[in-house]
Amino acid sequence: MAEDKLPADVLNAVLRASHLPEGNKNLVVGYDFNNGLDLGALLRSLHSTGFQAAHLGQAIVEVNRMLDWRLSDDPIDEDTNDDYKDPEYRKGVKCKIFLGCTSNLISSGVRETIRFLIEHKMVDVLVTTAGGIEEDLIKCLAPTYMGDFAMQGAQLRSKGLNRIGNLLVPNDNYCKFEDWVVPILDQLLVEQKDQGTLWTPSKVIARLGKEINHPDSICYWAHKNNIPIYCPALTDGSLGDMIYFHSFRNPGLVIDIVQDIRGMNGEAVYASPSKTGIIILGGGLPKHHICNANLMRNGADFAVFINTAQEYDGSDSGARPDEAVSWGKIRGNANSVKVHCDATIAFPLLVSQTFAPRVNLEGYARSGSDSS
Repeated sequence: MAEDKLPADVLNAVLRASHLPEGNKNLVVGYDFNNGLDLGALLRSLHSTGFQAAHLGQAIVEVNRMLDWRLSDDPIDEDTNDDYKDPEYRKGVKCKIFLGCTSNLISSGVRETIRFLIEHKMVDVLVTTAGGIEEDLIKCLAPTYMGDFAMQGAQLRSKGLNRIGNLLVPNDNYCKFEDWVVPILDQLLVEQKDQGTLWTPSKVIARLGKEINHPDSICYWAHKNNIPIYCPALTDGSLGDMIYFHSFRNPGLVIDIVQDIRGMNGEAVYASPSKTGIIILGGGLPKHHICNANLMRNGADFAVFINTAQEYDGSDSGARPDEAVSWGKIRGNANSVKVHCDATIAFPLLVSQTFAPRVNLEGYARSGSDSS
């Protein structure tokens, strides 16, 4: 019979001595509601809560690093251009921020958060899909309604309702969009023929923003503030349907994507001496388009991804930032973060702790629509 004594190898297996990574003194501590309800303190506590709350906390830190960075923070190298050595000039050079989002987020109430950023010139480039453009414009013409994920497709179809998750878009909205956009397409064709205008997706979007002339619109504020919106797949949505129908009734309109890929890549290539930061909500085209443009400058300096996609199928949508590092799309020394979360939850919280406090709203009243 074994001795009545715990074997040493069992002790070593179960109670092995602990050795934390060097310098790791970060404790897991959540918010204590005994301290009252303080939203700011609650959100600051995310960083030490663990799991995806900690990732969101890290993303908040990373976006604030983007916003805080100035060229004056970096040492002057021997080969630095003389024009970039002036101290006052260096204090004024900020990080160039690329924001990407999929169309479902503009279908949702995140549209208002993105509009806020564009309205206040808080980002420099926006990339979205065709759905993102048309949903922004359509919402100026008619509303989107709350529904439910469990609503039956066949029943909705019989009632002329389209479901986006738990959102409902009436068919009538698209009819109103067609009535609004087709005369604009006619005018674009006239200007192409008579003035030699070379239309690109970004130019078309800017024109639509000007024409919608509505302060709730992302496209309106992008046009007004001269912030480019890139969308190489402009035909992949209702807007593409309208262009398709237009090509039969009034053929000849040409929209050139080649000039826009030069423009998009140039946003990154010629960002120097600025650093670049990327914030990407969702995956797909916006994620790759922004990352690939930053490949042209050997990678972005700051990066935050927020999406629910997984990497196990090899999709770019689900890829973590480190995969982009392997391609040279994010720099190896960047403190990149991926938050595995629905962006409708995470992004407004992130903005509340990063961009929003930097906009002075005292005495501020949003201007109404105008033709400028």
